[in-house]
Amino acid sequence: MTETTTVAAIRANDEYSAQLAEFSDHFADIQRRRAALDAEEVRLLARSAAYADAFADATVPAIFPPAERLALSRRSTCAALAMAARIPERTVQCATNDAERLVNDAPAVLESLEAGRISASHAQTITDQLRDVPTAGRAALLAQVLQVAEESTNANLRRRARILRERLHPEPITTRAVRSEADRRVEFEPAADGMAWVHLFTTAPIAQGIIERVETAAAESRKSGDTRTCAQLQADALAALALTGVTPEDVMSSPVLPHPIEVQEHIKPTVQITVPALSMAGVSDAPATLDGYGPIDPETAARIAVNAPSFTRILVQPETGAVLSVGRNQYRVPADLQRAVRLRDGTCRAPGCGRRARACDLDHSVAWDNGRRQSRLPLPTSSPDEALARVEPRPRSWWGPQVDDT
Repeated sequence: MTETTTVAAIRANDEYSAQLAEFSDHFADIQRRRAALDAEEVRLLARSAAYADAFADATVPAIFPPAERLALSRRSTCAALAMAARIPERTVQCATNDAERLVNDAPAVLESLEAGRISASHAQTITDQLRDVPTAGRAALLAQVLQVAEESTNANLRRRARILRERLHPEPITTRAVRSEADRRVEFEPAADGMAWVHLFTTAPIAQGIIERVETAAAESRKSGDTRTCAQLQADALAALALTGVTPEDVMSSPVLPHPIEVQEHIKPTVQITVPALSMAGVSDAPATLDGYGPIDPETAARIAVNAPSFTRILVQPETGAVLSVGRNQYRVPADLQRAVRLRDGTCRAPGCGRRARACDLDHSVAWDNGRRQSRLPLPTSSPDEALARVEPRPRSWWGPQVDDT
């Protein structure tokens, strides 16, 4: 490459970098202005709702009860806005409810939106998480969620916000889970070109079990040479399960459909569930974690861990998250449990052996084959120390099968 060519390449690269920087700055400015407009819309909708409430008695006939007058006044206001913008009235009503939550319950979030530090999508995610959080728990949740929103994408915010909400919510997850379970339902949504969506709102274990079963069926079909895409196979597997798993004759002969708790016992795929040790002992309301979903209430977790053999129960130390036990169907000792055992004992547990635990294999104080035939779970009163006591350092090449700790 000649010197002239090199200089030209450098100039072209500099020009490209400068133009890219200009595009980036302009794009970011558009996003900031859009956020400011979204904030302006939020304030307008909140003001329109307050105006509708203030003039409800004057504009709606007195023959209607007070609560109904408020509802009619609000509906009239939303209808006027909807017609002006040619959008559905229901959309304006939902947007107005969200706007009131932002203005009244999360003013700091609205200020961040006005300044362009977050987008309307970020603000929507935050208001969704605040929807049923009592007033006592909102301040702590907002402080942490807003910081995440200003530093990350909306997708990351949704994931982090769910975790923070479970950690800071003043109401026990068990109470909320019972209340939310009553809302389970199936919804049908028409789509274009002869297609449609079927939405299922149910408990997290059932939803995760359905996904796992569908993915497993699709994978097996692919292994057999099926040329359909994974997405097509998963959709077809779910359709086949729904349409052929229960026939009209079955419903006629047994009209009482099983409860979700009973359905959970029939989930076939292997799903991991992580449970804090104190929750399993019944002395804490700390949520468990369903792999692929997130926090679930400890009562559901305990029921799954005890009754559903398709679930792998992972018992963790509540403060550090260290793994104490992984069911009774796994021979290999997890890394966290290996570390905890070696730090606890320091040396080999064999009589008279002073070899460092780090140089030993790990073995079970009760032969694994015998332990596997026992209950998959420790008794409810078991402590983390009792879980640790099941494993101990043994010298390499000692008696019995050794656990591979590599």
